[in-house]
Amino acid sequence: MASAAEPPSSAADPVAAEQAPRTTAGPVPAAEQVPTPNVTGPVRVAMPPGTDLTHNYPQLAAEPGFDLSQRGYVEEEYFFEGKATRYDTPPMADGVALSTGNPYKTRMIVRRPDNPAKFNGVVVVEWVNVTSGYNLDVHWQESREYLTREGYAYVGVSAQRVGVQQEPYGLTAWSPARYGTLDVTAGGTITDDSLSYDIFSQAGRAVQTNPAVLGGLRPTTTLAVGQSQSASRLAQYYNSIHPLAQVYDGFMLFVGSGGPFRTDIPTKLLRINTETEVVLNRVPQQADSEVFRSWEIAGDSHVDYWFMMNRMQGVARDGLKPFSFTCDRPPLSHVDTKNVLNAGYHHLVDWVRHDKQPPTAQPIRTTPTPTGVAVPRDENGLAFGGIRLAEVDAPIATNTGENSGQELCRLYGSHQPFTAEKIASLYPTHDAYVRAVRNVTKRNLQEGFILQHDADETVREAEASRVGTSNPLPIP
Repeated sequence: MASAAEPPSSAADPVAAEQAPRTTAGPVPAAEQVPTPNVTGPVRVAMPPGTDLTHNYPQLAAEPGFDLSQRGYVEEEYFFEGKATRYDTPPMADGVALSTGNPYKTRMIVRRPDNPAKFNGVVVVEWVNVTSGYNLDVHWQESREYLTREGYAYVGVSAQRVGVQQEPYGLTAWSPARYGTLDVTAGGTITDDSLSYDIFSQAGRAVQTNPAVLGGLRPTTTLAVGQSQSASRLAQYYNSIHPLAQVYDGFMLFVGSGGPFRTDIPTKLLRINTETEVVLNRVPQQADSEVFRSWEIAGDSHVDYWFMMNRMQGVARDGLKPFSFTCDRPPLSHVDTKNVLNAGYHHLVDWVRHDKQPPTAQPIRTTPTPTGVAVPRDENGLAFGGIRLAEVDAPIATNTGENSGQELCRLYGSHQPFTAEKIASLYPTHDAYVRAVRNVTKRNLQEGFILQHDADETVREAEASRVGTSNPLPIP
């Protein structure tokens, strides 16, 4: 298995070490397939986010608690518009154009290094998630520390009707003054999101060909990413639209139904799922190959605790739909998803640029049932197999991808701390706990499922904890 030891600086990382010319997956240049839209902006922000009752600022702009300027980054919003092709996306086959010339206008939010010297040449273009009725930039919120540390540029694209035009949280309803001219339905005549695929392609073309979008930065690698519903849309995009458009150099699909995928497409695709998707039987089995890799994270949930802590701040500030956590078990797994996602970016870029294969991961163990699958569990209630971070293989709680109850509880997983007596039996001393965390993390580092920075942070948190002491603090 490949080593994932993260270099000490971007200059030594394969992401930044070689900014090779961007390539496409086939013989037809992308410029001949996808038109470049007209881009306007950056759109002026009238007042700081959260202080303007008219919401004349980007929906879910970066929170004050994550200061982009201190990281050498800027955030800007652009509108882009053009005429899109409406596509049918038949399973495992090229898309079929149903109509052309359909007008649209939507937005992209850009976060990029202010200094070109910091830019590593990679742009992450996220199909933002709209399941909650607003434009949620999951990949950014999960991996923003890593992305800004390593010099990525980020672009979040609003491609679907719900996020742009559905009341009460779609952009045009949330801020008519700012977003009132946006429309991804061709004037209300196409409401099934069949324009969204070409809109996403055109966003990628704008990023690649219009220097103004990235403040003059010149990208060499463009990755398409999406989470949950957006990952499912990207699965269709990969199978049906990407062979025609050839805009993106690589794909990362996170916690979507995701697959199966065509085997005649040479563009690399990394699929990352949590235990939740396995429990819900939403991970179509497909063998790893030279262009496809599937990872599953044991004990993790579709929505994890650490991500939700970030998300809740922006949602509250912007007056978006609040959450219900009335679940049958204590919700939100504490397995830290971002550690695996960060490693995924690292390997995907190396794979795209240098054809260096990412590590392979064993799947989470399942057993068949009359209605799907079951996940066997050990004496601690933890699943077998999968990528096993310290929260699972040096546990102080039972973290799972299973839950039930109101609304989206089935996606929240669960977190149930061990009793003090059980923890004492597992870790009679603080050093014993730290040693267990260190050993698990070292193994994951060597196998490629965590990067050095995140490995060091994991060990530091264990060292700072009171686990194994005579006076342990309450476990979160």
